[in-house]
Amino acid sequence: MRRAQRTFGDGLIEDEVKGLSEEWMIHADRVLEDEQLIAIVFESLGKRHPKSKSRGREGTPAETVMRLIILKHIRNWSYVTLEREVRANLVYRNFTRVGAGKMPDAKTMGRWGLVLGPEPIKQFHERMVKVAQTNNIVAGRRMRVDTTVTETNIHYPTDSSLLGDGARVLIRTMRKITKIAGEIGTKLRDRGRAVKLRMLDVARAARSKAKQSQGKLKETYRKLLESTSRVVGQAKKFAQEVAEGIKHAADPLKQLALDGLREQIETMVPRVKQVMRQTRARIFRGDTRSEGKLFSIFEPSTEIIRKGKAGRPNEFGKVVKIQESENQIVVDYEVYDQRPSDSDVLIPAIQAHQNALGRTPHLVAADAAFYSAKNDAEAKAMGVKRVSIPNASTKSPARKREQ
Repeated sequence: MRRAQRTFGDGLIEDEVKGLSEEWMIHADRVLEDEQLIAIVFESLGKRHPKSKSRGREGTPAETVMRLIILKHIRNWSYVTLEREVRANLVYRNFTRVGAGKMPDAKTMGRWGLVLGPEPIKQFHERMVKVAQTNNIVAGRRMRVDTTVTETNIHYPTDSSLLGDGARVLIRTMRKITKIAGEIGTKLRDRGRAVKLRMLDVARAARSKAKQSQGKLKETYRKLLESTSRVVGQAKKFAQEVAEGIKHAADPLKQLALDGLREQIETMVPRVKQVMRQTRARIFRGDTRSEGKLFSIFEPSTEIIRKGKAGRPNEFGKVVKIQESENQIVVDYEVYDQRPSDSDVLIPAIQAHQNALGRTPHLVAADAAFYSAKNDAEAKAMGVKRVSIPNASTKSPARKREQ
């Protein structure tokens, strides 16, 4: 969990950086000494492999892992930048407890980030809230809640770009299979250039304002769909031949690589076929709300969120609820699989506040999207004294006075 013994170099670094730590580091040092926080990280690292706790060389202490990941997020660095900055900075070495030891490389830290997934982070956050409550930083008398959109890292989705993404990935995967297995079985016919040309034709037709451009747009989409369909059919044959052993490798490691590439095709083909269905529905039938609509073949869980903002009417990602108490301490958060109505979030948010802090807030604040007469009544029945949620369409003089 911690380093077993300090070295002479650690003490030297600590003396050299005395008084140079930033203010937040001084506060963080006190909080991160908590044994339960370190234990959460320690238990997570122990689950990387079945016998991580009992076999192999000793890993990096959980305390160091925790502090490195926290420093990365506070500075908003990549793992490569984190490695470079901590290696070169004595203050960071002292804060992260790397000290005079060897700095872990970026790939290793990236694996830690995967191990510390949603569940450990949630446990870590809940413990932080308890620490804040113990130190009288948060009392739970006030609560504010809102939702926001965390966007996924995707390009703006258009039907043609999604079809192009799917064809490109499948062709690239088939090239890799051919490189390992050779020219046996189905021969690869690279339609990448044809797909690119069809995408350019679609873009030109979409920009044109002439009346005949609509007919031309449908025709170019038909050709793009036909090219993509041929790529999908070829990819299915490649996957089938790998499964049947027609395309194979003598080297066991290369055979494992082939099996992995087959799984990639089997994952990607249904997504590309879904994009083809929704493209046909929109272009040829005018249906923009096809079932199971995809906005990215790489991030299939992405939703389109319309929050009514003038500058950004459409956002692509996931809705996140964030609620806080006094001193801007985030008490609870939730990432929703499907976007809920804001008015459905309020009462569960008050219950989450009660569970986390053991009391009902005196004041609840939110924006107008959270208002409903039912929410107002339920919140007051739960013990909330002041419900500070505006109702923009109210006509009641009493309600206007209260607002």
